[in-house]
Amino acid sequence: MVMMGGGNPGHIPQVQERFSEILHELAIDQAAVRRLVGIYDPPQGEKQFISALTDMLNQEYGWGLKPENIALTNGSQAAFFMLFNMFGGDYGDGSRKHILLPMAPEYIGYADAGIAPELFKAVRPDITFTDAHEFKYRVDFDAVEVTAETGAICVSRPTNPTGNVVTDEELARLEVLARAHDVPLIVDGAYGTPFPSLLFVDATPHWNEQIVLCLSLSKLGLPAARTGIVIAAEPIIEALASVNAIMNLATGSFGAMVAEPLVRSGEILSLSRDVVCPFYKGKMERAVSEFSAAMGEHCRWYVHKPEGAMFLWLWFPGLPVSSLELYQRLKARGVLVVSGHYFFPGLPDDGWRHRNECLRVTYSQDDEQVAKGLRIIADEVKTIWAEAGH
Repeated sequence: MVMMGGGNPGHIPQVQERFSEILHELAIDQAAVRRLVGIYDPPQGEKQFISALTDMLNQEYGWGLKPENIALTNGSQAAFFMLFNMFGGDYGDGSRKHILLPMAPEYIGYADAGIAPELFKAVRPDITFTDAHEFKYRVDFDAVEVTAETGAICVSRPTNPTGNVVTDEELARLEVLARAHDVPLIVDGAYGTPFPSLLFVDATPHWNEQIVLCLSLSKLGLPAARTGIVIAAEPIIEALASVNAIMNLATGSFGAMVAEPLVRSGEILSLSRDVVCPFYKGKMERAVSEFSAAMGEHCRWYVHKPEGAMFLWLWFPGLPVSSLELYQRLKARGVLVVSGHYFFPGLPDDGWRHRNECLRVTYSQDDEQVAKGLRIIADEVKTIWAEAGH
């Protein structure tokens, strides 16, 4: 089976070697070993890592952070579960609030994160064509409505599944809306800036107390460590720490302690910029080239402009079968992808055909396997059109 459906990061030799060096240094230091496996961290997270991250971000970006502005979670997924249910759902006084996703499609992992049903409200994007077989989603601000029932706004940057990067201007406009209605703007930066920097276009790191910035060590190369990072105003961090204490007692130390030397020295930024980003950019360019050659001009097809993350978002307008059926046919041929219809949480089921015409394809794994999978996808799409008499 060609695995092109998951979100596992690629294995980058230079990054893995650096982690191996740090692990060796930890293993020969008995005090470090005790910190790593022998004591509970505070519910807010590993103190030395938080201190180092505070110092680095202030030095690089002048954000004016204190350690009280940062909390760690056992993975970003846990962070979003806590944040979404903190700001959305039933408030206990008869009121109910939703999380606004200003541009669908969005991350599939949000969909089931609500304790209350129908937690999300999403907005269709504007679609612009940027090349013969390329398009880009943009926030349709005319359709974005923040109301008294909005608990928070959330956007991923770059976006899983599409690789879209919300522009600095779009982010600034979303922040203005959040500030005007006194709700937080949650920015999911798991693939973004300032690290791990899976970004192929310019995107300015940005934070202030209106923003809840969520980062992760997973795409840097530590997915098994399950280390999420939340940067927010102090009351939000206090609340997260309290929920951490109830749900987890403590967060894991492993990811924080492996990454701490990289954060303290600032190497995490150069490693992200000079090693991680070029690794994925090269993979993206090879994948796009391979798929373009395989598809040719036999039918209508588009790739969302790949601006970041590690996915191609493929659109086949007018395809005679749904994306779910295409997924099933590809699975039968030994290629595992994800049907695009899963990535529209909170969007009303109004018959918009586009949501059933897309696939998410991961290109983070072995190049030869990725190329093989893309050729099979192209062949299957052309076969479907041929069966329909096109």
